[in-house]
Amino acid sequence: MLDSKDFNFFEAQNNFDFKSFFTKILGHWAWFLVSLIIAFTIAYQINVRKQKIYGISTTIAYKEENNPFFTSNTSLIFNWGGTSDQVQTLMTTIKSRSHNEEVVKDLKFYIEYLRQGKYNIEDAYGEVPFVIKPNVNFPQIEGQILNIKFLSPTIYELSANFEANSVQLFNYTTEETSKSNVYVGEFKKKFKVGEQVSLPFLHWKLELTSNPGYYVGSTHMVRFENFNGAVSKYKNLEIDNDIKAGAILELQMQGTNKARMVDYLNGTVNYLIKKQLQAKNQFATNTINFIDSTLVAMEKQLKNTEDELKNFSRGKNIYEVEMGGEKLTEKISDFDLQRDEISRKLDYYNNLQSYLVNNGDFSKLPAPSVAGIEDPNIISNVTKLTNLSAERSELSYTLKNDKKFKDFDAQMEALRKVLLENISSAKRSITRDLGTVNSKIAVAESSIRKLPEQQQELLKINRKYDLNKSVYNNFLEKRSEADIVRAANLSDIQFVDPAKDTGGGLLGPKTNVNYVLALFLGILIPLVLVFAVTIIDSTIKNTDDIDKMTKIPILGVVGKKGPKSNLAVFEKPKSALSESFRAIRSSLQFIYKKKEIEGAKTLMLTSSISGEGKTFCSINIATVFALSEKRTVIVGLDLRKPKIFQDFNVDNTVGVVNYLIGQKTLDDVIVKTNIPYLDLISSGPIPPNPAELIMSEAMRNMIDELKEKYDYIILDTPPVGLVADALELTPYCDATIYVVRQNVTKREMLALVNNKHKRGELSNISILLNGFENKAKYGYGYGYGYGYGYGNYSNGYHEVDDSGMTLGTYLKDTLKKIFNGRK
Repeated sequence: MLDSKDFNFFEAQNNFDFKSFFTKILGHWAWFLVSLIIAFTIAYQINVRKQKIYGISTTIAYKEENNPFFTSNTSLIFNWGGTSDQVQTLMTTIKSRSHNEEVVKDLKFYIEYLRQGKYNIEDAYGEVPFVIKPNVNFPQIEGQILNIKFLSPTIYELSANFEANSVQLFNYTTEETSKSNVYVGEFKKKFKVGEQVSLPFLHWKLELTSNPGYYVGSTHMVRFENFNGAVSKYKNLEIDNDIKAGAILELQMQGTNKARMVDYLNGTVNYLIKKQLQAKNQFATNTINFIDSTLVAMEKQLKNTEDELKNFSRGKNIYEVEMGGEKLTEKISDFDLQRDEISRKLDYYNNLQSYLVNNGDFSKLPAPSVAGIEDPNIISNVTKLTNLSAERSELSYTLKNDKKFKDFDAQMEALRKVLLENISSAKRSITRDLGTVNSKIAVAESSIRKLPEQQQELLKINRKYDLNKSVYNNFLEKRSEADIVRAANLSDIQFVDPAKDTGGGLLGPKTNVNYVLALFLGILIPLVLVFAVTIIDSTIKNTDDIDKMTKIPILGVVGKKGPKSNLAVFEKPKSALSESFRAIRSSLQFIYKKKEIEGAKTLMLTSSISGEGKTFCSINIATVFALSEKRTVIVGLDLRKPKIFQDFNVDNTVGVVNYLIGQKTLDDVIVKTNIPYLDLISSGPIPPNPAELIMSEAMRNMIDELKEKYDYIILDTPPVGLVADALELTPYCDATIYVVRQNVTKREMLALVNNKHKRGELSNISILLNGFENKAKYGYGYGYGYGYGYGNYSNGYHEVDDSGMTLGTYLKDTLKKIFNGRK
């Protein structure tokens, strides 16, 4: 802990006076009071203008959902992949700009519903009796407040105040900007509720959500917000990932309108569910599209075969033609189906191989099972490749991470190479199967050629028709299965706890924080100011400052005088101020006695600069001598700026100057005052050569004559820091008082006196501290001179009774007096 020694060391090293600092703090309590009042007033005004902040959250889970229609009897096989890295991707997507742009467009959250609050324009979403349905095909006015006033339950007035002759338009679908010309001034027009509004700058329809009768006559405000600004408000919502359950996410928002936040959180999750389900169904959709295109071709082939069969059957007995070839037809049809199935597999492999080699987007590949391929390696790898490609394509709008894309590309390239190897191996196998089936068909066809020609022709047509019909039915079955699978699919994103306004959720504003900050600043600001003033202020504050700067003894301390005349001792002889001058008189008598000065005594008072109270001290020191019935004279030797005559209401036309130049005798220039035993010699008219007059032999003669007439001669001289006149009078003086005034005399001035004292220019010098005031210590506006009158001069300096007081003792004493005063 810091003690008084540490403070004293800091004071010595930094020329900083802690005692003065704490005295200023206690003396400027009004600063702190005013500062606190201002700070708390500002805090209150800020608090009442702050809108309430609420928090709304929703919880979702990412869980892989298996399709209930996937069974061992399902001929279509889809592999949807796992949940690895999906949660992190989901979190990135939620905070992405592209996702939030789509949600803002979907919810029309670029439309602001506003109302005028007591201090601010407030968000009134969910609290107005209508909803705006914009025509998204047209641009809307951007950033302009539009006023809506219900004139009746079915009629409203639209108004706006245009400050320029053109306004900014924005198309929220194409995100294109444009301008529209308008008339400067107020725009007003009436519309029916539900009517399509088509203006050059506005296209919407206002529909009621509740009975507007209560709102008739009231005005509401609507504004189409800047699209990018609207999106930026939502893209930074907070997402917390449950550590214990990694697939659980909590989405949180903060804002002033709970209804808007509830709708946005639920809207963003619903959009995620829809997009994720679309991505999940992409493979099935690709398969259905492939089947549909194949069915179109097969329908045409089947119709052509039917027409061919009808043309052949016209005019013939089909039963007689078919007789004997039924078994052969059935056998060769089976072979044709086998060959067609193998050919479709081979075509799929060839197309897949070519696609993998020549393309980079694999998101539109159909399922291998549509071609009858049941190889689990190929099915799994095609599914993974399709999912990765679709995911990469979606993230390209939301993620700007090159490393992530490189990971996707590396995985897809590895799958592509594996698939090409799988295709090559599978093609070799089914090519052998195709050769076997073709051999069987060739044997069957050789048997057919032995039949009559018409029977051969019929078998050929039936063979083609049966094949097309079988393939067509097979594709129809697969398409139906794909439709069922797609319809039964569930999103992997599910609501655990949808966002809902339950009446709570208030987060702020935290008014206590502002009040605590106001208290802190209300104390800190004046404290800093006092500290700065203490650092900057280099004036003398107390006797400690004098002791630190010089070894010249302190003769006494004089309190602050009142606003009236300088005759303080004469007018109030029993005041504390008068007692301080009596203490100085005692100290001077002690000095004269110690110096063994007999007869008349000469005392010179000087200072550093004008305004330090030198004349005030001269008058009152002379007064205390005169009141003790000692013949005393005050000699005004400030020939450059005379003013001592003013306090005695005498004329300054004759004075020291007249004597020095030989115009007047000493008796001619001496003036009696209204104070017994006290005479005055004013300076007289201002001479052109004051220094030469003071150095003249006439000055010595005047002092000698005065010593014969008076017991005490008080010389009021000009400031030694400005002119050298006082130094010329030193030989005539028995003692010199250097007047220092609190808060006026600079500490640097004492260095000047020290130098002159060391050089012998000022001898028998003592310091008088004038204008001393210490409210924190004494409780009133002036200080006593007691304790400073008698000091030990044996060592060349004056030991003041309380000069050894430590900072800790000083603070303890000060605080004790304050608390005692409160009691």
